[in-house]
Amino acid sequence: MFRNILIVCVGNICRSPTAELLLRNALEPSPIVVTSAGLHARAGESMESNARQLLEEQGLCAQAFRARQITSAIVDESDLILVMEKGHVADVLKVAPHARGKVFLLGKWQSEREIKDPYRQGKAAFVHAHALIKDAVCSWAQRL
Repeated sequence: MFRNILIVCVGNICRSPTAELLLRNALEPSPIVVTSAGLHARAGESMESNARQLLEEQGLCAQAFRARQITSAIVDESDLILVMEKGHVADVLKVAPHARGKVFLLGKWQSEREIKDPYRQGKAAFVHAHALIKDAVCSWAQRL
């Protein structure tokens, strides 16, 4: 049983917080804790406005979210780490080599699908990324 799930992207202001809130919502009322962090986080920054708006349209509040930087301590607390792109697996392992075996793509159940960063690419890119994240989150939620 997983108790702590960490979701990782680059800046921790678009993809990983979206996945964090969607997965947390999908798992309610589970005791599983879902958090997120960035490989090159814009620590303390709020969620990107397009990403936040898409969540709010679904009734999820992202106003309190603040980005944070991944650390080996955060990795140690996590039982499962979900990343957006294949390269992120290696990046997480640079931070915490001992995490091998608990890092997977969020899109694992969609034929190892990567979810590319929509940052600075306009609303359509955010809508596309959000749809991919939601699909992947639903697959994980069914298995957790």
